[in-house]
Amino acid sequence: MKSLDVLIAILLVVGGLNWGLVGLFNFDLVATLLGQMSPLSRVVYAVVGISAIYYLLAWKSIRRRMAASA
Repeated sequence: MKSLDVLIAILLVVGGLNWGLVGLFNFDLVATLLGQMSPLSRVVYAVVGISAIYYLLAWKSIRRRMAASA
């Protein structure tokens, strides 16, 4: 489960950086790399969104797992 938590954290950082680029410079890195609303970029956006929902719902248990492994 800890591997999934790390993957989710990485996806959230990638999503956050992409939104930061959009907000600051009007530059969508995912769209630039994968194509504007291409099927692959839509998958990336969906996976990042699902990751955020997972993290939101599992926040307490993720924190307990991370604290136990530290």
